[in-house]
Amino acid sequence: SGEHPSLEGTYSTDDMRGVARDRPQDLGTQETLPQEQFLQRAVQQHTGRTRAATTETFLRNEWGTRTFGYTSLIVDPPNGRQPPITEAARARQAAGAGRGSFSSERFDSFDDFSLYDRCIGLGINRGMGAAIYGNGIRVAQSPDAVTITYQMIHETRVIKLDRNRAFPDVPQFTANARGFWDGDSLVVETRGYRDRSSVGGPPNSVNMTTTERIRRVDPEMIEYRITVNDPDTYTAPFTVRTMWTTQPNYYAYEYSCHEGNFAVGGGLAGERALHRQEGEAVAAG
Repeated sequence: SGEHPSLEGTYSTDDMRGVARDRPQDLGTQETLPQEQFLQRAVQQHTGRTRAATTETFLRNEWGTRTFGYTSLIVDPPNGRQPPITEAARARQAAGAGRGSFSSERFDSFDDFSLYDRCIGLGINRGMGAAIYGNGIRVAQSPDAVTITYQMIHETRVIKLDRNRAFPDVPQFTANARGFWDGDSLVVETRGYRDRSSVGGPPNSVNMTTTERIRRVDPEMIEYRITVNDPDTYTAPFTVRTMWTTQPNYYAYEYSCHEGNFAVGGGLAGERALHRQEGEAVAAG
């Protein structure tokens, strides 16, 4: 529209590989690494990139092209660490609905698998850090809306730029967002989350709200900050900062998750086979 900065483009969080979510305790309130540790990270990332490009197969890991000296993704509280979780959150975690194929639990039905296993979604967590691959983020912008598409699981959020618009009373995995401009930052207020997703800790509650600040830093980078407020899950709010950056020749392809997914079918088939073997063993004494 001319009056606000453009956030449009294809970015990734690949440059955040190797940045811990929680700051190591010995670094206290330091937001940047001491030089020696920064050099270690730079070597690690260069080695990872080289290995991915020269020796890994099609299952290669994705690495960025820049090294950031951040000590943690969490920047508030000042110690850079996620606040303790509540007793209620601990109980939800122990109940473990949809714990997923990376757990050692038994699978009795599809509902024992996570939303990730089932290709349903990863939610707002996708913009907060880097996974092993599929870290693309595509932003499109019009005068009255901004859309953010996360490459992995292929979810798109539509953020209406109308602060006065009522929030629908329909919970969603990526919830309901409203945006407005504060100077050069897009501020996004979101509520109406389902309780099956997570922002990196235990499953969040339906009362979680988030406030994001998205700001273009230069032609190649966007600074993304999200403040999570979920008193039913965390004993205090916290803020994560991530850099969304451009990468050479990067395309965010369609993430055809359902088409190649055998987690649920394979997992349940394995459990059924185990039940049969157990039954045979019992019958045989």
